[in-house]
Amino acid sequence: MSGARGRQLSPAQRVAWLRLIRTDNVGGVTFRQLLNRFGSAEAALEALPHIAGRSGVASRVPSKGEAEDEIAATERLGGRMVAAGEPDYPPLLHHISGPPPLVTIVGARRMDLGRTVGVVGARNASAAGQKLTRILSRDLGEAGFVVVSGLARGIDAAAHQATLDTGTVAVLAGGLDRIYPAENLPLAEEIADRGGWLLTEMPLGWEPRARDFPRRNRLVSGLSLGVLVVEAAKRSGSLITARLALEQNREVFAVPGSPLDPRAEGGNALIQQGARLITSAADIVEVLQTADPSRTQLFEPDWTPEIAELGAPTEPPAESDRARLISALSITPTAVDDLVSETGIRAAAMQILLIELDLEGRLEWSSGQLVSLRA
Repeated sequence: MSGARGRQLSPAQRVAWLRLIRTDNVGGVTFRQLLNRFGSAEAALEALPHIAGRSGVASRVPSKGEAEDEIAATERLGGRMVAAGEPDYPPLLHHISGPPPLVTIVGARRMDLGRTVGVVGARNASAAGQKLTRILSRDLGEAGFVVVSGLARGIDAAAHQATLDTGTVAVLAGGLDRIYPAENLPLAEEIADRGGWLLTEMPLGWEPRARDFPRRNRLVSGLSLGVLVVEAAKRSGSLITARLALEQNREVFAVPGSPLDPRAEGGNALIQQGARLITSAADIVEVLQTADPSRTQLFEPDWTPEIAELGAPTEPPAESDRARLISALSITPTAVDDLVSETGIRAAAMQILLIELDLEGRLEWSSGQLVSLRA
């Protein structure tokens, strides 16, 4: 998305990237489509009023001053904004659908995030579950793996506490200044002080809502070569993380538990469905020694039309194109290439129309190249 990895954005580019990703209804997929279409965040920002005007939606774009203020406030908190493609950007996130263009990080400048394990589980974890989590996490850390979790109560907190010395990443559902739950603020501070990371894609001041936790969970799994579920009920965020891990072509591990304990139902169900049963960290290490999400991806990268097909950036789609696309879309995810084939809409017009509908909040993206209407 930002060209060759290892490059640094200029201060002006970072401001433009932040303004674009903070624009209403612009997520990771739309951000990438806009950059592919217009060549830079600056050019995309110039085009947005025209695109939004065509769809009748006034998408609010943060001002340059607002973006500069957020960057400055982040730096005052000891954080930094890292763009996709820059050296500090977690490498495994490049291999998920719609990765966040910018993440905010507090902590050490460098950690080896090519060897990572997500550890998740119940907030109301049993004493035995927390003890086992500490043992497994400590052993994983001593084997050279960074442990990733979501800073929640119970299993998450136990995993972080056990790996303060070996390296841990806490992924936040809210802004950097809105640690949740508040009782884990001292733990968050200790993680950063001892060389770990706090990481979020959300803006400063953002109070986490229920819908933000699955979004955070996709980053927990996306940062990890594999995800371990220690205790989880049948309907839980931990199982959402496990499902997302499978979608991202990551390994899923689960600790078996008593059928009489509701907190073991989710892990036992995962094992029945093919997750790897583990009893020690060595079981995980053996599998992940050769894991490489970039080598065998379940899904193709986000859809990008051939540059030669794009035509002039200012050439607008016809109203009849928009009507045909909306008629072809449904709540069933469909490959964009199939939409191009079925509707006969040229790729350049298709890309603009998808951006317009996304800015209206009417689209859902699955695995990047599959798109559907919001239910």
